[in-house]
Amino acid sequence: MPVVDPVKCVARIASKASLSEKTKRDATKILKRAEEIKISAGKDPMGLAAAALYVACVTNGESKTQRDVAEAAGVTEVTIRNRYKGLKIALDL
Repeated sequence: MPVVDPVKCVARIASKASLSEKTKRDATKILKRAEEIKISAGKDPMGLAAAALYVACVTNGESKTQRDVAEAAGVTEVTIRNRYKGLKIALDL
């Protein structure tokens, strides 16, 4: 079964949540680093992309809540929280 690349989900979620271009680029970098150190395997691509976007929002000072990003991605806030923690620990953010 083909695996959806979370990087491809970033643009869709970002446009629904009306996020900046810089946030999109940062989220893409975060996902690429996550893939390199193999923490993205087996995770829901939409949830992972949403969490990366949320991390990018926090670092760029863009005021979006977990709920805003979760609704745009079609995932739960809990998913974002869990993936956020995982990304933050693994990537030292």
